[in-house]
Amino acid sequence: MENAKRLVILGGGESGVGTAILGKKKGYEVFVSDFGKIKDNYKEVLALNKLEWEEERHTEEKILNADVVMKSPGIPDKSPIVKLLIEKGIPVISEIEFAYAFIDVPTIGITGSNGKTTTTMLTHHLIRQGGLNMGLAGNIGKSFAWQVAEGKHEGYVLEISSFQLDGIEKYRPHIAVLTNISPDHLDRYEYNYELYIDSKFRITMNQAEDDFFIYDADDVMIAKWIDNNKMRATPIPFSLTKTLKKGIYIKDNTIISTITNEEFTMPINELSLEGKHNVKNAMAATAVAQLMKIRKETIRESLSNFQGVEHRLEKVLKIQNVQYINDSKATNTNATFFALESMTAPTIWIVGGVDKGNDYDELMPLVREKVKAIVCLGIDNEKIINAFGNVIDVMVETTSMAEAVKTAQKLAEKGDVVLLSPACASFDLFENYEDRGKQFKAAVQNL
Repeated sequence: MENAKRLVILGGGESGVGTAILGKKKGYEVFVSDFGKIKDNYKEVLALNKLEWEEERHTEEKILNADVVMKSPGIPDKSPIVKLLIEKGIPVISEIEFAYAFIDVPTIGITGSNGKTTTTMLTHHLIRQGGLNMGLAGNIGKSFAWQVAEGKHEGYVLEISSFQLDGIEKYRPHIAVLTNISPDHLDRYEYNYELYIDSKFRITMNQAEDDFFIYDADDVMIAKWIDNNKMRATPIPFSLTKTLKKGIYIKDNTIISTITNEEFTMPINELSLEGKHNVKNAMAATAVAQLMKIRKETIRESLSNFQGVEHRLEKVLKIQNVQYINDSKATNTNATFFALESMTAPTIWIVGGVDKGNDYDELMPLVREKVKAIVCLGIDNEKIINAFGNVIDVMVETTSMAEAVKTAQKLAEKGDVVLLSPACASFDLFENYEDRGKQFKAAVQNL
């Protein structure tokens, strides 16, 4: 790969443009091809860097002569152009793999079905507060490749999706984190859960004995995989239920870490983030910070002042004593499970979007206990109605965010919560989950 000269990039978004900039800097002949439209700000960057690009098509003769292809994570392997590339034996890799070849600083790779954005941002916060100049990239913020091209950091904290992991060959994080595994994106994995699980564990496949693998020891699927597969990295488990000899666990409502010679403790009630899932996110981030030799006082202080992530259980406004919460980032049922679990008041639940093979059964006990009305927001709500129609008396279908929020306001009484936690992808009515969350916040502010 290092000797390859023609670099073709599929997708002209953040990761594509960042890879193009790094590719040009490293002497590649670069071509960017996007089957959709490229945003104006990215076109300006491409023009400024004198990079060749096309949009709304894939010109085969300009793509199939590549030495290496970087595919943006949103493009499925079954798309016709990717199939052609694979047939021709042309390497198709992810931005993570491409950029990794040009660094000699450590990376922290964080993946999981849920919690990876919060864990990534919290980890980055802890390390930055500890005085290390780490970049924040991957599935979040400015492109990893773009930051590598600028070369300003002494390491990187990367949020990595399963799609990005599918495109790695040599990528080796010094510290890997797997927050949890639950069925997600099964439409991209032939509806085969095992394929998705294997994809997540690619994060540790190139690790060696002097690397670390941090994982949730309470997660049944993770435990099963570890029992049945060999792993070279040093394992660092965390758990809410078990006492661990070397790991992070809970005793007397206090987080206790025994992963280094010095024991670390932090009372749960001093964490800035609420909810059991966030205790786990804090444990994972703490493990990384300790391995990076951040001082205990700094870790404690940073865990207590972290501000949280936009679109993840974000309190928007309280109107007439009704709290509106934006959890647009909940794009699967497992994420929505965490959201409903942390609700302490009767909840009007806004749900729906593009179903990715959801099984709503796991939500049933929480819905019975906490939800008083459901507002469906999606083009096809049949599955949601079938799942909860016999459990919830009030179910209303809506076709826009403004309508959904107004409907929720009518259904809510003093002391209730209106929760947007869609459990689905957003691409039927919105550009992405950020757009969905921003529209929710705007609609709430317009009430």
